Amino acid sequence: MTNRPLALITGASSGIGAAMALTFADRGHDLVLLARRRDRLQEVATQAGARGAAVETLAADLSTPEGLAVAAERAAAGDVRLLISNAGASGYAPLQNVPSGDLDALWRLNATAPVTLAHAVLPSLLARGEGGIVAVASLLAFSGGMTAPGMPARTLYAAAKSATVTFVRTLAGELAGSGVHATVVCPGQVATEWSGGANRNRPDAMTPEEVATAAAVAVARGETVCVPGLAGPEALDRLQEAERALVAAGGRSSLAERYATAAR
Repeated sequence: MTNRPLALITGASSGIGAAMALTFADRGHDLVLLARRRDRLQEVATQAGARGAAVETLAADLSTPEGLAVAAERAAAGDVRLLISNAGASGYAPLQNVPSGDLDALWRLNATAPVTLAHAVLPSLLARGEGGIVAVASLLAFSGGMTAPGMPARTLYAAAKSATVTFVRTLAGELAGSGVHATVVCPGQVATEWSGGANRNRPDAMTPEEVATAAAVAVARGETVCVPGLAGPEALDRLQEAERALVAAGGRSSLAERYATAAR
């Protein structure tokens, strides 16, 4: 590796992860690219190398305990300055239709891996007093109460991405003043191989390169929540205000009258 800052990117063999690799190579980072498919990783590594980055590849399946342990060991090596947890799988299905053998693997990949890798990389980032942690979630993280037509069956996926959003937002508060920043990226529909390439030909789908650009700008600005298609921060501000109001109103020590009355 060179003296350029080092970014570790998971799920880097295609889609958003590959776009992240090329975008951050253009912005002066060397790379550790991690995914299951070694041949596809090498293709991305070659493209990033042509843009001036020194590139290391690591084949690992983060849905398995063994693969996640390999990734965590690399993240903890002390040289990573930017962690981008992008690997994920949709697992779109009503919960009752998700095979029981897939539950742990899907949750590990979508929810546990970003936490495990952040925990592994944090000591070296805090020791330096600089760096960043990025997790790619989804706009579906905010869709728990929605039943709009065309919305995928997503109970497990949306729960995992909601957990990731809350994790990063809370972590960002913990890291305030440390020089280390945390960002969660929540794209909507993106034209990639994701979920069998369902969005690849949709005219209203964002490109993975656009998502990567938004993420890079958000990291540079120190933003905590990045929604690539959101024109302004007002909706996020209103969400935070609603959360504060809910916690304040619901945190009283006495039982709400609507429940007390019903119990009589």
